[in-house]
Amino acid sequence: MKPKILFLTIAIIFALPAFLLGPTLWPPAVGGPVPTAGQMPFLILIAAIEALAFGGGIAFFLLGWRYALRSMLFGKLSIPVFLSIVWGLVSWWPHSNLHIHIGYDFQKLIYIEYGFHATLVVATLIIAFAVFKALRRSAAMA
Repeated sequence: MKPKILFLTIAIIFALPAFLLGPTLWPPAVGGPVPTAGQMPFLILIAAIEALAFGGGIAFFLLGWRYALRSMLFGKLSIPVFLSIVWGLVSWWPHSNLHIHIGYDFQKLIYIEYGFHATLVVATLIIAFAVFKALRRSAAMA
């Protein structure tokens, strides 16, 4: 199977159940806000996008891991960069669903902020640092 087709197949295999099971695994908080009929299409669309990102992250991990282990593209940062990209893709699905599920419980919101937001900031900084180093190396050779 061609790599692109395999990637898309794996992504859909994980994205479809993620999209369908989100509200079942994380039911909306009791007493939380109820979206209007006009808001629902936008919420469904973003849920689909996040499920696709989740599936794409799983596919990227499964198909790319063996290359990340051998890659020297970012030197010692190759595996942290790879895992940061995976986290950046897979984390949106549980993150958004947890927001809907916990409602206005501020202690749980703090957990979400640190568990998802802070780790995504760290992951992005890892990627930025690695790309900066690669750009600096490339510019020095030019």
